[in-house]
Amino acid sequence: MEIPTDSNLIVGLERADDAGVYKISEDLALVQTVDFFTPVVDDPYWFGQIAAANALSDIYAMGGVPKTAMNLVAFPLKEMDLSVLRRILEGGLEKMKEAGVVLVGGHSVEDKELKYGLAVTGFIDPERVLTKRNLIVGDRLILTKPLGTGIINTAIKGGLATGQIVDSVTRLMATLNREAAEIMKDYPVHACTDITGFGLLGHMAEMVSDSIAGLEVLSDSIPIIPESFEFAQMGLVPGGAHKNREFREGGVDFSPSLDSVFRDILFDPQTSGGLLICVAKEAAEDLLRLLKEKVSDRVALIGKVVAEPKGRIWVH
Repeated sequence: MEIPTDSNLIVGLERADDAGVYKISEDLALVQTVDFFTPVVDDPYWFGQIAAANALSDIYAMGGVPKTAMNLVAFPLKEMDLSVLRRILEGGLEKMKEAGVVLVGGHSVEDKELKYGLAVTGFIDPERVLTKRNLIVGDRLILTKPLGTGIINTAIKGGLATGQIVDSVTRLMATLNREAAEIMKDYPVHACTDITGFGLLGHMAEMVSDSIAGLEVLSDSIPIIPESFEFAQMGLVPGGAHKNREFREGGVDFSPSLDSVFRDILFDPQTSGGLLICVAKEAAEDLLRLLKEKVSDRVALIGKVVAEPKGRIWVH
């Protein structure tokens, strides 16, 4: 299949990245992304917030600033009252306002399955685009949100999560990556991605694919939602985690001490997860300190870029 191209296309389909980037002028490029999915929580307002935050995250991961958005809606008119859709859209609008994004339109279709998300356009300096692939040996890896939302969401659907857990995870997923993205702009960040459907190790695998470097991950340093261990032990692991593991486990070397439950969490598909920031060694501690202070005390330094094994991930 021949894909149309253009000399001004900085990031396109030739590699797996979080968004496309198209150069407009010497100091301006457009960053474009689209994302939508079925509800992950019961409350329609919070679902709208989460879906919007998730779509906006790709722009932040590329180092860009989101500017405009278009709603994408699939709605079962015969099964649900329009008041549900109204609350979803209100939630999405609230998150767009928080991000300083203008809603410019959208599209809706009648569907048996409810879905909502956004197509987002942002701005970026063409010289400051962040991709997944620019790894430099010695760089440190910082993760801005804890893992485990996919497992928790499975427990929520099964009616096993307490109200406190539901509230905590809902707010975590609805939190924008905006502040972390703004802070990292002042540091020598070489690569970045947001952790979503492919899980932590799935997204890391994209970073090291065809790379001259590898990643070393410190298992004890990875922030994880505590309840996800209990639910994973009960078998409440989403099918996406198993698919991620089957697809990417061959590129990962695990310490024998890491059990199957922990490995499942590392492959757990996240909804609106955190940023994985690859920053120069000498700046890592200062960036980590500021992110902990301004964003969350759960931000953590979880590993580094290593010369060997090339193109692989070592978790110990």
